[in-house]
Amino acid sequence: MIGTAMTGAATTGTAPTAGRLLVPLYVHPAVDPAAWQAVAAAGPGAVRAVVLNVANGPGPAPDPAFVQAAKELTAAGIELLGYVDTDYGTRPHAEVVADLLTHRQWYGTTGVYFDQAASHPAAVPHYRRLAVAARAAGCHTVVLGHGNHPEPEYAEPELSDLLVTFEGSLSRYEDLVLPLWTGHHPAERFCHLVYEVPAGRAEAAGTLLASRRAGAGCLVPGGGENPWDTLPYGLAPAVPPAATGTPATPSPPNPTDPECSL
Repeated sequence: MIGTAMTGAATTGTAPTAGRLLVPLYVHPAVDPAAWQAVAAAGPGAVRAVVLNVANGPGPAPDPAFVQAAKELTAAGIELLGYVDTDYGTRPHAEVVADLLTHRQWYGTTGVYFDQAASHPAAVPHYRRLAVAARAAGCHTVVLGHGNHPEPEYAEPELSDLLVTFEGSLSRYEDLVLPLWTGHHPAERFCHLVYEVPAGRAEAAGTLLASRRAGAGCLVPGGGENPWDTLPYGLAPAVPPAATGTPATPSPPNPTDPECSL
């Protein structure tokens, strides 16, 4: 879980990430359009999905820059997951579903990222109801952002398509121990999000991620309150228009400076 303003500039890495990328790109499209263009250019072969988080959810009104970025990613064949905070199972069902539906209406998301997901067994019925509502609303992919390994029940196919079972720094990731139950599911069911990865260790970190049976993941060099304002390793930045001899179009200001979390 992250809390930060989406104002940073994206950077790039050169080492590949094992598996396909799940990208939480928390920099405003008007602040760093090249970063969003780089993700779109990578295509669905490299990017499994992008988490769309305008303001810890869909925000109070459609953001034109995000609307355009969402259209470009969708045109590139990349799935968009609408970010919805569940507050570890304490946020009311109706509020969570309302955010999900707003993402669908404003940005055309076809999946949902239920962040701050509870990990204890008592909350399983709550998340099962949310998954039913998400699929009834047209979401093809339901992701639970636990950030750690939950109880095995959360891996039921009707409850989730993807579990984020790690989110943290590389130093913590190196000490991760996988529960035995994860071996009963294919690697494609798990995602690991790792930040504070130095460029010189990115390749080794990608190898480690693959060895831990994470079919999706994201390795970034960033740290601090918002490590996700940087491009993942494995994606090259888009060439800015000025580099090609075409005058660059000034980016519009970000009027809301929204807060984001993952």
